[in-house]
Amino acid sequence: MSEPSPITVPAGIPALEAAAEAPVLEQPQVLVITGMSGAGRTRTAAVLEDLGWYVVDNLPAQMLTHLVGMLTSGPVGTGARRLAAVIDVRGREYFAALTGVLDHLQGSGIELRVLFLDASDEVLVRRFEQVRRPHPLQGDGRILDGIGHERSLLSDLRERADMVIDTSELNVHDLARVVRAGVAEPHDDVLHLSVVSFGFKYGIPLDADHVADVRFLSNPYWITELRHLSGRDAPVRDYVLGLPGARTFVDRYVDALEPVLDGYLHEEKRYATIAVGCTGGKHRSVAISEAVGARLRERGHRVQVTARDLGKE
Repeated sequence: MSEPSPITVPAGIPALEAAAEAPVLEQPQVLVITGMSGAGRTRTAAVLEDLGWYVVDNLPAQMLTHLVGMLTSGPVGTGARRLAAVIDVRGREYFAALTGVLDHLQGSGIELRVLFLDASDEVLVRRFEQVRRPHPLQGDGRILDGIGHERSLLSDLRERADMVIDTSELNVHDLARVVRAGVAEPHDDVLHLSVVSFGFKYGIPLDADHVADVRFLSNPYWITELRHLSGRDAPVRDYVLGLPGARTFVDRYVDALEPVLDGYLHEEKRYATIAVGCTGGKHRSVAISEAVGARLRERGHRVQVTARDLGKE
């Protein structure tokens, strides 16, 4: 009589496995950017890249399926989850496969959208003449010949597009705003701020958009107990922020920055550097920059605070 197989798995494990929820793989968002040559595809791709999309320019249509497959097969929570692919007539014979590729991807349940960029013939001719480049389908003919041929090739694709943007009357900033409005998620509309403390004796940061001078505050350097510490240490921070006018300066300075920062967002400037300086960049500027950064975070901005000259003394 054969002996029963030994129990090698602790009791209850099958029940736990049955009750456990399998991790859900977030489906990627795929945006195909296409449309008329000269209508703003490159600018649109740049806007999406700034928003954190993984952007591929001039992709052969057949490669889109493989690229989407790479995204969907990646580990949960890793890799790109928003893919933008610029596919247009520059792909020549490969472009003809785009319709079939779109049909396949839409049938597979992928979140797929098509953004078509267009402009009037007059505007497109002017843009090509300004950059002194031929239309990709122009051949030995005129620019208008290439534009007409391209419109014929893209007519069906324009009809099935989820978004059509006519850029005839849009400058690059207007186009960026329209694209963002069409594809951005709530966390995309955030200004990235870098608050940098520095010492004037080492020079003003070259990339500073705003410079604040906090040398009007008493210098902790002249206090023996504080000299060896920095503005990141509690005794120095408390001393600097406890000085007359220090906290008032921080509050009013951030208030003064708000309309400027709002204007940056409106004008599609997503990154800004605020430099806060004192004599050596060790005490006052460090403490004040940390306080300014904290206030800006409270108001919803994404802030990084760095001390450029700390340790140079």
